[in-house]
Amino acid sequence: AGAAARGPLPCLALLPLPCLLLLLPPAASAEPELRFRPPAEAPVRLFTEPELARYDGHQEGQPIYLAVKGVVFDVTSGKEFYGKGAPYNALAGKDSTRGVAKMSLDPADLTHDTTGLTEEELKSLDDIFNNVYKAKYPIVGYTSRRILNEDGSPNLDFKPEDQPHFSIKDEF
Repeated sequence: AGAAARGPLPCLALLPLPCLLLLLPPAASAEPELRFRPPAEAPVRLFTEPELARYDGHQEGQPIYLAVKGVVFDVTSGKEFYGKGAPYNALAGKDSTRGVAKMSLDPADLTHDTTGLTEEELKSLDDIFNNVYKAKYPIVGYTSRRILNEDGSPNLDFKPEDQPHFSIKDEF
């Protein structure tokens, strides 16, 4: 009765150490889990301005994309804000970094250009980028302007946001 009460422990003691390690629960992964992962059939991609413009919310059934700081977000889940006729539709289908920083829908501000923004506007841009877009919407790609310099050479300062599996060489 005493051996039966002890259960399988005497048997486990006879197993070699590698076998015992297989019985332990898996250790926590050192790599943080991403909140959003692009579907396997839709990898993160590079967008030119004309390609991004096709996702402006005006075509029914098409996803809605917008870029901030050269990072392209799928904002389709916020269709009531970014879809056709919605209050922020002007931001969709383009890199609207300046407009987001200035909280402006003026067509002149709907650009990637951050030249001349104040420290307060740049701080606002970073806050909205991190706490709204990165927190709520999946990243589906990057604008070509973020990855390439004007002459077409790679931008050495490019650092993909939240996409450790993204490889620039896969885009070319």
